[in-house]
Amino acid sequence: MQMDRIWRRARLATCRADAPGLGVVEDGVIATKAGRIAYAGPAANWRGDAPEVIDLDGRWVTPGLIDCHTHLVYAGDRAAEFEQRLAGASYAEIAAAGGGILSTVRATRAASVPDLIAASLPRLDRLLADGVTTLEVKSGYGLEVEAECRMLAAARGLAAHRSVNVVTTFLGAHALPPEMPRADYLGLVTGAMLEAITARGLADHVDVFCEGIAFSLEETRQVFDAARRHGLPVKLHAEQLSNLGGSRLAAAYGALSVDHVEYTDPADAAALAAAGTVAVLLPAAFFCLRETKLPPIAAFRAAGVPMALASDCNPGTAPVTSLLLVMSMAATLFRLTVDEILLGVTRHAAQALGRLDQIGTLEPGKRCDLAIWEVERLAELPYRLGYSPLAARIVAGEPA
Repeated sequence: MQMDRIWRRARLATCRADAPGLGVVEDGVIATKAGRIAYAGPAANWRGDAPEVIDLDGRWVTPGLIDCHTHLVYAGDRAAEFEQRLAGASYAEIAAAGGGILSTVRATRAASVPDLIAASLPRLDRLLADGVTTLEVKSGYGLEVEAECRMLAAARGLAAHRSVNVVTTFLGAHALPPEMPRADYLGLVTGAMLEAITARGLADHVDVFCEGIAFSLEETRQVFDAARRHGLPVKLHAEQLSNLGGSRLAAAYGALSVDHVEYTDPADAAALAAAGTVAVLLPAAFFCLRETKLPPIAAFRAAGVPMALASDCNPGTAPVTSLLLVMSMAATLFRLTVDEILLGVTRHAAQALGRLDQIGTLEPGKRCDLAIWEVERLAELPYRLGYSPLAARIVAGEPA
């Protein structure tokens, strides 16, 4: 069988659902054809050839990493506010003085699509250096029709500058703009904003920040209903600061994921499991906000809720651009196992994006997105701090 490219003498973490643990193959081969995996398994079972055969000399290969929750595209920064918090100012005091999310909104509204792409590429490059081949990017710092569209257009545009797969999420229901009454803004989100975004094909999902400081359950329901009318799947920022019942609402709508989830409870976990909704854990935000309420990891395990991990890269509460660092935080802060961590940035992250049929595991038919590592044990990936042992990144079968 003639392939385009073959990697041999590889140690594979296939992350397949039909294999135990990480689906490890000690002496493995991966073969690619037309950007897809044609074979990923034991060398003993492989028969075929290719113009290029790469000897990995025992290096580990995982699916390309997936960062399934980011706010990567924005303008400006909030380092000055970080200094203010260190000096004792509260988040509420900073926001009352015009800082916080609204500070980023002002800078983002003033930026063009090329400006936003240029500002975002350095952050993207850091994630790619950690083995990321797919990432999600949310809007939510425009809070007006054209600014939200520019954010999503810039996110789509990143793939023209780097070898990466970008999935976009409309998060108009992120915060309230200062110039508009609450009801009017919700009407804009569910009306003109969604209409413009879907007409231009800019979003793959719709998200809402459901919290006491953001949008209520009833307002979330209105956005979800509007998303359904436009044929877009939903996700939810839920239970980060309190339990309003957002997780159960998301499960009732068949949401792809609920994200943050520190304040979920066992009943929420059961609802998520029944709906097949992924719990996306965001340990960098937990760390940066100095939170103490841990996500109910034991309840998720007991109920069989898939757990994904993501950076939550954003200018305020998680200014992080290293998924490997986030993996380490998940181990240390949340006590996830190595298997849970690696599945959280591969198979379960793909499920959280509704892309498990395309990416997230090493098996025939899926896009050949790989991360090749210079490590002896996969535990080294979350074990080391501030160090990326990435040897190569492969996107659609091609070195990236």
